[in-house]
Amino acid sequence: MGMTIEQAKMVLEQNGQAHVLRFWGRLDRAARGALLRQVAEIDFKDVARMRQTLEGKAGASRPVPRPAAVTRWTRGRHSEAFAAGETLLRKGRVAALLVAGGQGSRLGYDGPKGAFKIGPLSGMPLFYFHARKILRLKRVYGRPVPFYIMTSEVNDAATRACFAEHGYFGLDPADVIFFKQGVWPALDESGRLILEAPGRIFVSPDGHGGTLRALVKNGCLKDMAARGIRSVFYFQVDNPLVDIADPAFIGLHALGRADMALKLCRKNSPSETMGAVTRLGGGRYGLIEYSELTPAQAARFKYGSPAIHVFSLGFLKRAARKDMPLHVAHKKIPFCADDGLTIKPAAPNGYKFEKFIFDILPDARTVVNLAFDRAEEFSPVKNAEGVNSPETCGLALQAKWRRWLLAAGVAVPDSMPVEIDPAYAGCAAELKRGLLMRDVVM
Repeated sequence: MGMTIEQAKMVLEQNGQAHVLRFWGRLDRAARGALLRQVAEIDFKDVARMRQTLEGKAGASRPVPRPAAVTRWTRGRHSEAFAAGETLLRKGRVAALLVAGGQGSRLGYDGPKGAFKIGPLSGMPLFYFHARKILRLKRVYGRPVPFYIMTSEVNDAATRACFAEHGYFGLDPADVIFFKQGVWPALDESGRLILEAPGRIFVSPDGHGGTLRALVKNGCLKDMAARGIRSVFYFQVDNPLVDIADPAFIGLHALGRADMALKLCRKNSPSETMGAVTRLGGGRYGLIEYSELTPAQAARFKYGSPAIHVFSLGFLKRAARKDMPLHVAHKKIPFCADDGLTIKPAAPNGYKFEKFIFDILPDARTVVNLAFDRAEEFSPVKNAEGVNSPETCGLALQAKWRRWLLAAGVAVPDSMPVEIDPAYAGCAAELKRGLLMRDVVM
């Protein structure tokens, strides 16, 4: 049975939010039911934390950030880590976790960003490149890599439909687990919930840090444990170059008995929009958003984080039991005026709140920061044109495949586009073996 109007009145009055029901008398039955469901979903302990965050939003002064040490591969260390990672993959101890709650609006695309088409020859979407890499892992190591995909309220149905339309890109549907990201309300200048319509509270995604709560709420951490998972590879949807569950990275994390491992790449410029891993003292680490660094501080950080991580399942379980810090942003938020009409303000009028996954980093007992070659593994699709656009990502994909082909003894003219199915080969050596078998598809 759902929340009643009497229960809603009581909880809202207790938390100083009685205004949420001010239009109740003009709502029809469906709108009343929807509003009651929204009120029932809100955790008012979170709202109290949001109000406390606003009251102390100036915050304490931050110590001068110091760049963290970065591990680089040696031949021997890479071989050892690669072997350890392969062992875990063969035992079925590795899962992949994809953050894919965003829409493609910045790309001019009406749909999930993961459904945006990026394949130069196939015209296949971003989801294809991720799923086919995971399929390759199953083919190579003989065990599935469960694929957990965090969607959002706005794109969950469309994401599921994209996978169904493409036959899950060859994956077993039983090993593809969709779960929805949570949402949070926003607060006005007085710390009150914002109504965007007479029967609807304004909500927005709770940030990639909401992954932990969503994993718990949807039973995903229990599912991972039941499957015998130990290492969880975390990545974002907009980067088709990512080397998913790279055995060497997985193995380095395992050999170091690390709670968390991060891949870091050299920034293209001091002002590049990437988080910076810092030393906090006592063997602990943190990560600072690029927007929180002064230009002089940003120049000290040669490496940035593109949000490619490995977590131990035990660490995720521990981290999920704690409240994460809240990040607040002053934004223009649609609101319902006294006449019941929705107003889109010209200036910021309220506060949105998010959690960031990297805020669990200071709680990690052991951390590994691994340097990697961005030309091989990082070229995101974020903007419609210019830097980090479909054009730059397409060029990076083509360049990577051409390097593989050249290493396999095949020179391809620059005028000839190429595409290699990620399920077919994961590196130049695999591609060469396939070419020798005369079984390559381009």
